[in-house]
Amino acid sequence: MTGPGLFSNIGKTAKDLLTKDYTSDQKLSVSSSSITGVALTSAAVRNGGLCSFDVGSQYKYKNTLIDVKVDSESNISTTVVISGILPSTKTIASIKLPDYNSGKLEVQYLHHHASLASVVALNKSPLIELSGTMGSQGIAFGAEAGFDTVSGAFTKYSAGIGLTKPEYNASVILMDKGDTMRASYVHHFDESQRSSTVLEILRRFSINENTVTVGGQYALDPWTTVKARLNNFGKLGALLQHEVRPKSMLTISGEFDTKALERTPKFGLALALKP
Repeated sequence: MTGPGLFSNIGKTAKDLLTKDYTSDQKLSVSSSSITGVALTSAAVRNGGLCSFDVGSQYKYKNTLIDVKVDSESNISTTVVISGILPSTKTIASIKLPDYNSGKLEVQYLHHHASLASVVALNKSPLIELSGTMGSQGIAFGAEAGFDTVSGAFTKYSAGIGLTKPEYNASVILMDKGDTMRASYVHHFDESQRSSTVLEILRRFSINENTVTVGGQYALDPWTTVKARLNNFGKLGALLQHEVRPKSMLTISGEFDTKALERTPKFGLALALKP
């Protein structure tokens, strides 16, 4: 299905380039799968002196996907995704126990020239979120809003436009009830889009502050990619990601403040092993 995609996809390419896979934790995850459609995943995370873990299983049958995770604090997260109940739709139900008020129901409708998404909290005082986009595969106009049914007030509203071409992605989003504007541009240097550069400008009107971030990624070889980012406040981040075997990734990342070198840099290490 081609089309404008969901509102959350506007600006996602730039956001992923600047934030995805950067971490200050030490994480090990191991996945396995069976011919019956069951996938098992276990992960351990160390952040400073604190350690946590979670175990999950995923089962897929025809147009239904069931995902269950249990973490070290005895929280049980369950997500059920059903595609095609109605043409071009996807239904997502989720809950995190023992918090019974955390349940959500999301319905997505994806068409060639439009998309809609609605999220309803499954509790006594539900929050409702709606978003929609119009356009085609190369351009999308969209908006989203959140509404509190108890107070009768909007919790958020945003609007944006995105342009997508094989060689670049550009977007402008007005969010935080009109207080913040984010503009981004990504240029790809190859067809695989593994070598790219990105510029993002974030303007907060209420505090008269601009944040300018530049970054990019470069494929050293078919298995190794490096990424870097730097903003006007002197925060520098770098990342190296290597495919140690098919689908299994080793990621090393770090961040430090170039204007305060006495501060301790942040380093992260993640190893994801998949079959």
